[in-house]
Amino acid sequence: MTNREILEKANQAFSKGDYEEFLTYCTEDTTWTYVGERTLTGKDKVREYLSAAYEESTFEIERYIEEGDSLVAMGWIKLKDNEGKILNYSVCDVWRFRDGKMAELKAFVIRD
Repeated sequence: MTNREILEKANQAFSKGDYEEFLTYCTEDTTWTYVGERTLTGKDKVREYLSAAYEESTFEIERYIEEGDSLVAMGWIKLKDNEGKILNYSVCDVWRFRDGKMAELKAFVIRD
């Protein structure tokens, strides 16, 4: 599979709320950096964050740009805040792949 196909399969699981399947597409030492917010290292930390932060979400990827072991995915996501209000965000995720798995994420998330 191409890196894009891997991410698309992973995102299908994510959109169903199946974070365990999503994590099968990640390396054990995956590192996720939400620029200006936090860095998560390893599947366990990512698992904890996903179950809390993305309890209810919808998203769409509008464009992919691929070069070498990197894939950029741009789009939007809607998330519930602590008060139950839906907030809209623009996202730009820069993924780095290693051995057919997602090894690193650098996420730029901006509230619309």
